[in-house]
This record gives sequence, C-alpha cells and structure tokens, in this order.
Amino acid sequence: MFGPITIPFGAKLLFNTVKLKPGVTYDDVELALAEMCHVVKETYGGDKGGFIAGQVFRFSGFVSDEGSLGGQQGTDHDLVIATYWRSFDEHERSHADAVFRAKFAALAEMCVQTNELGYEMMWQGAPEAEGASEAAGAAPAA
Repeated sequence: MFGPITIPFGAKLLFNTVKLKPGVTYDDVELALAEMCHVVKETYGGDKGGFIAGQVFRFSGFVSDEGSLGGQQGTDHDLVIATYWRSFDEHERSHADAVFRAKFAALAEMCVQTNELGYEMMWQGAPEAEGASEAAGAAPAA
C-alpha cells in the first residue's frame, strides 16, 4: 500500500489538484480519498483498465525560493492526486464508470474544486548506482 512505485517511460500523468471546502481538513477526507484510490487500483489496475500507479500529496506550505520565479507564491489547492496511466482513453473510461464516480462523489462533497490535467512524459531518470559508470567502461570522473 505504501511501497515504492515504478513508472514506465511513456506513461501518462493525470495531475489532479484538490481545493477543500473551508474548515475541511485532510483528516476529514482521508477515508473518502483512500476508498477512491483503492477502487482505482483494484478495479482499473494493469490490464483491467490501464492504471499503473498513483500518489497523493498534501501541500506542506513550503515554497522554494531557489526553484520559484516571479516572486514567492502560495497555491490554490490543498491536495494533489498524481496518477499514471497507459493512456488518456483508459483514464477517461475508468472515471466514467459508475464504480469510480460513486467514490469520487464522496470526495467531491468536501471540495470546492478539483482540476485534473493530463501530461505526456518527456523525460525521466534517476542517479546511477555508485560505480555504475566505471563498470560500464566509462572513465571515472576526475
């Protein structure tokens, strides 16, 4: 449930920002969110519907001085739901399904707004293991 995920190159990212109603906290939505995510994972995972993996983030309040341009700004959302799919079509079919819609409706009752945008993967990478470049025949860095 809380293990690492692996995202294959070419996956589609659906990035959903969630603005909670005034007075609603993450603790208030946690169960509805967990049930919705469980349904997606179990009902539409892999060959059943194209879902690859997902993540949920709560805005911490941190804004990077080093990585932000145009002055320090906050955000207009409280949560982010990032899901990875084989295709946008599979995502849309899953979200049109009555099983998903019922779970999403429970979350939506506690929200002012949600906005889900689709992104195509252009690059991904991770640091190479220590000594991997030497093992591959590359000269060590000086």
